[in-house]
Amino acid sequence: MKRKLTVTIDEELLPRAKAYARARGVSLSQLIETALRKLSSVEVPSFSERWRGKFTGSDRDDERYRRLARKYL
Repeated sequence: MKRKLTVTIDEELLPRAKAYARARGVSLSQLIETALRKLSSVEVPSFSERWRGKFTGSDRDDERYRRLARKYL
């Protein structure tokens, strides 16, 4: 099911966006929908996934540190 949506676009960009869509044989709505589908399908890694493996452990020698290092490093 489609729903109507109001989108505000810079007036200098609008003619270029319409021309871009026309050159590809689609409506501006279809162009925007396709772009949003593409953007929303990209999986963004979590904070921990982005940083995992980026740090090195220290020379500490206690059980609490070893347990945390095994879990997070």
